[in-house]
Amino acid sequence: MTVREIAGKEVHFGEDGFMDNPNEWDKAVAEELASEIGISLTPEHWKVIEFCRKDFEEQGDAPTLRRITTVAGVPTKDLYKLFPKGP
Repeated sequence: MTVREIAGKEVHFGEDGFMDNPNEWDKAVAEELASEIGISLTPEHWKVIEFCRKDFEEQGDAPTLRRITTVAGVPTKDLYKLFPKGP
């Protein structure tokens, strides 16, 4: 496990590089992490992020790419424009 200070708070990451505790997430953390990889979050980014967080809370697992495109209504090509390293 890795612990980093992001946006003034401790955030825990697993060996896979993903956050271990979704309760440590907030918009400031998201903005700082996005900035680290050269992304400035736009309203389109927030639409996807908020859908994924809500879906995770309701389903207990991260949504699939297909679910994001069909339920959130964001085409795959748009996801790759928003998140060039992969959605």
